[in-house]
Amino acid sequence: MRRANETSIFTEMTELAHRTGAVNLGQGVPDLDSPPELLAGVAEAVLAGRNQYPPAAGHPTLRAAVADHQRRHWGIELDPTAQVLVTTGATEALASAVLALTGPGDEIVAFDPCYDAYPADARLSGATLVPVPLTVDGDGFALDADALRAALTPRTRLLVLNSPHNPTGKLFTPDELTLIAELCVERDLTVLTDEVYEHLVYDGARHVPIATLPGMAERTLTVSSAGKTFSVTGWKVGWISGPAELVTAVASVKQWLTYASGTPYQEAIAAALGTVDTWAAGLRTTLTEGRDLLAAGLTEAGLRPLRADAGYFLQADVRPWGFTEGLALCRRLPELAGVVAIPTSAFQQGVDTMPWLVRFSFCRRHDALREAVTRVTAAFAG
Repeated sequence: MRRANETSIFTEMTELAHRTGAVNLGQGVPDLDSPPELLAGVAEAVLAGRNQYPPAAGHPTLRAAVADHQRRHWGIELDPTAQVLVTTGATEALASAVLALTGPGDEIVAFDPCYDAYPADARLSGATLVPVPLTVDGDGFALDADALRAALTPRTRLLVLNSPHNPTGKLFTPDELTLIAELCVERDLTVLTDEVYEHLVYDGARHVPIATLPGMAERTLTVSSAGKTFSVTGWKVGWISGPAELVTAVASVKQWLTYASGTPYQEAIAAALGTVDTWAAGLRTTLTEGRDLLAAGLTEAGLRPLRADAGYFLQADVRPWGFTEGLALCRRLPELAGVVAIPTSAFQQGVDTMPWLVRFSFCRRHDALREAVTRVTAAFAG
């Protein structure tokens, strides 16, 4: 367990980037443009004086916009007054849900490697996080069905699903989602699904919310946010939706965390969600080009990148560079090549069967990615 005063790998790598002048492909902080209309909407709301607390459940226009978005894109029908709660980013939504629905003695199942907020939330609630390992299958990642079945016990209270998945870039397949859904219905489990990358899916693939599968609408809490979709991660506006009784339980915790935040941001995002399709299509093109640029450069430098179907991140096997542990490489990479990355082991909660994987971010401007590719190629190619 990480000690409270222990420096995280993210802090360590960011400090290395600052100290060495390395191109930072570590954290998923985009330096891409945001919709001009969205920025103008925030400025207008601020200057008009709409800067006080919004309602605790969120600005009514944003709650209505989220419900409309879920209906238009996924066919999910929601009552915005009872089934949508606005939060201070997806992170607060996840924490509030875990604290509301689990406690000491309970178990939370999550797929490993996983976003580091999930084990932290489990520790806060006193629950135990049970990791289910994803496996490398060809050039991508796959669900281990037997491992999932084995992880479910009478103490399992919550299954956390992250699709599209961070840190692997995996999009869970329809067959995998069907298996997960069937097991959750059979075991009467609640699902907390983190879908912040829902619009950042590439190569013609399609995100399928697990709430749309048979028997799942009544047991699924869906989390998303504006941060990734509109490249405004610093605004911290997210939301959670699902059955009214579960949303009410989450709200009972959330009210004692931030109560409410971001009034002008909420207003502007409500308007932007109505036109998200056009914006997201352009962003997907930019990110796909960045992903392919980075993948080609890493391949030229001798690595084996894995497939990234969605999100911000590309995984690569670094053993061709003579490293069997990603952590050792990442600590030396700024010196060797002037680039920062994050070892995938930082996201592992169970036995690390893939210590040779490293996560590179491609949510950067293309000139920064080209510079990173030039540096690693010069350091390792040939």
